[in-house]
Amino acid sequence: MKRLQILLIALLFVPFLSISAQSTMDGTNTVLIDAYDWGPGVNKVIVPKPNTEDRLSHNDFKVKVVRSKENVEMRPGEAEGIRKVLYAYPSNADGDRDENGSFTTLVLLVAPNDALSSPIKYYRSSNGRASNQWIDYELTVTHIPSGTTWNKEGRRIIPDLDIFDLNGSFSHKNIDLTYGSFTPEGDGSFPLIIWLHGGGEGGTDASIPLIANKATNYASEEIQEIFKGAYVLAPQTPTFWMQSESGEYTRGNTNDIYNEALMALIRDFVKNNPNIDSDRIYIGGCSNGGYMSLKLLFNNPDYFAAGYISALAYHNEYISNEQLNSIKNIPIWFVHSKDDTTTIPEETVIPLYERLVAVGAPNVHLSLYDHVIDLNGMYGGEDYHFPGHWSWIYSHDNDADFDFDGSPVLINDRPVTIMEWLAQQHK
Repeated sequence: MKRLQILLIALLFVPFLSISAQSTMDGTNTVLIDAYDWGPGVNKVIVPKPNTEDRLSHNDFKVKVVRSKENVEMRPGEAEGIRKVLYAYPSNADGDRDENGSFTTLVLLVAPNDALSSPIKYYRSSNGRASNQWIDYELTVTHIPSGTTWNKEGRRIIPDLDIFDLNGSFSHKNIDLTYGSFTPEGDGSFPLIIWLHGGGEGGTDASIPLIANKATNYASEEIQEIFKGAYVLAPQTPTFWMQSESGEYTRGNTNDIYNEALMALIRDFVKNNPNIDSDRIYIGGCSNGGYMSLKLLFNNPDYFAAGYISALAYHNEYISNEQLNSIKNIPIWFVHSKDDTTTIPEETVIPLYERLVAVGAPNVHLSLYDHVIDLNGMYGGEDYHFPGHWSWIYSHDNDADFDFDGSPVLINDRPVTIMEWLAQQHK
């Protein structure tokens, strides 16, 4: 009788012991971030598989986020809220699907107008400069049936960024620059793709120029296949490329303070990576970076094999005929949008393109879009318009494929995209 009483008491406590064990599970989660046209998005969170025999369902999970940064004000609706869980599947610790895995991966809704999905924020820091920066991004995942909670980030996976070396630094005459770089696999000689960020990605964190607007895509399998492997270099200015000696913006009317140091960085990187094909070095950038790309072409017309420039911020009125003639034989592909109110095409790229054509530039192109749209069709397609300034999306996504008159750009009578064209350019 006594043994029976002990057995009954033990059975009564089993559920409580199970719940207690679950509630004291390792409370860490793994956050997975992907690069999107508008920037990075937290699209998955990975947690240990709950101790339950029930069928896995995304409806059994609640995901809350708190976004914050010291001394930074968050607008209503962007500081905290509930993330929508779209799907749940069994996986390994890295989020790869595994029916026998010990983890559960939750797929979260990500959208360009959903601030809660973004781990960065564009804000003005103590130095007075506004830029994109990482913020504190805290997820709390709750398995509703068991009450198990994972509220500490144990690991962060950023597949698009993790393949880059983000520790590059270079100094030249009291100018300090940082950079990220990608090295292709294999032996032989490879071209170098240089990307110069816009005004919102300055600072000292080399991940920002790559992830804030999907410049990581130049290391993607698709684009790497076009070039049969390519180095990628993404330098970063501590402020903005168009900064003049006075600290104000130059639009080409005065010199900037960075072009000499940047060119020294590029030469140093090429020297230290002997597998780079010096006849296939390509320079490109957007907005501020478009200005600097053009500036380096003016100053070093014999160094680069081609340029690819979007949302050009260099004003045509400050480009001399001498400068124009110095680059007329350099292959250049410009990308811009008609509704760009930041770098107005009638003041920048259109008159420059027309002048280059007039002096006989044999290989200059301009893809002028009506709007910057949702290319993947998930958020409205042609009916969804990003800000007109964001024409770099068409470069990163290798979408640009037409000239100023609407005709296709051809190589050997075959239509090509901007990256296919770039890969064919040699000094």
